[in-house]
Amino acid sequence: MVTTLAQFIDFLIDFIIATLLIGLYLLIYTFATAHNEFTLIRRNVISAALSLGLSLVGFAVPLSSAIVNTNTLVDLVFWGIIAIVVQILAYGFARIVIPDLTRRIADGEIGAATFLGAVSLAAGIANSACMTI
Repeated sequence: MVTTLAQFIDFLIDFIIATLLIGLYLLIYTFATAHNEFTLIRRNVISAALSLGLSLVGFAVPLSSAIVNTNTLVDLVFWGIIAIVVQILAYGFARIVIPDLTRRIADGEIGAATFLGAVSLAAGIANSACMTI
């Protein structure tokens, strides 16, 4: 029983830290993009939901790797921040490839959103694989 309680407390701490990092990610990412994802999503612009959703998964994959592979909360937060940076860089790369990416997503273009989402997901998977902590 004591072991189960200790494991639950560890789970709870990791889950709270992960939730806070996800919130931080969404705040930073949506601030860094040139379009307002949440406003577009509220207007039912599917392209915005698709690109943001896939970028969130692209962040969550390395975050889950960090949770599994780190031994301290400081390490978890550090690698979570690295995952945020990687996603911002992925967005920047996608904007280089498609300079009018923001306008196209805001206009509801699924192709542009899917490309950004795929870049975000690929960056997250690569980031996760590189975490040899």
